[in-house]
Amino acid sequence: MTAQMPLPPECDAVLYSAEQIAEATDALGAQLTRAYTGEQLRLLSVLKGGLMFMADLARAVQLDVTMDFLAVQPYGPGARGAVRVTKDLDDDIADSRVVLVEDIVDTGLTLNYLLNLIKGHGPRSVDVCTLIDKPARRIAQIDVAFRGFEAPDRFLVGYGLDLGGKYRNLPYVATVRDEVMGL
Repeated sequence: MTAQMPLPPECDAVLYSAEQIAEATDALGAQLTRAYTGEQLRLLSVLKGGLMFMADLARAVQLDVTMDFLAVQPYGPGARGAVRVTKDLDDDIADSRVVLVEDIVDTGLTLNYLLNLIKGHGPRSVDVCTLIDKPARRIAQIDVAFRGFEAPDRFLVGYGLDLGGKYRNLPYVATVRDEVMGL
């Protein structure tokens, strides 16, 4: 085990420790294993935030899985979930059982767009698995089938979540101080 990384100056507390994240990821892997036994499971995630969680989750699923990635960029401030796809899927997912793996589900606007995009590829089913769910911020109605944690309405960094591209590599998830976010 590596030494605990210090809390960044923009943060005020560790919300989920590396150990808590590992336990939640293992539990989600077990849930996916039970739900998809006998199926070829395709895990999809959005770069860059979902990479850490998807890698650990794939190792926790006790099934043969394939993985693929999407990349998106927001159109700009005020676009409210409108994104531009910068990398579409590499593999054909028609008639597949798909789980969209998210690091965090917040407003749901971008996720709603992505779900419609993925459904356009013709999978047999699409479920959402997220490490962190923030239902207090939800605008779009999203069905989250598998969730690790329900988080408070705070800005979070670590374990894939970033602040201006920084802190994705933290092994834990921390809350950002309100004054950093201008609150």
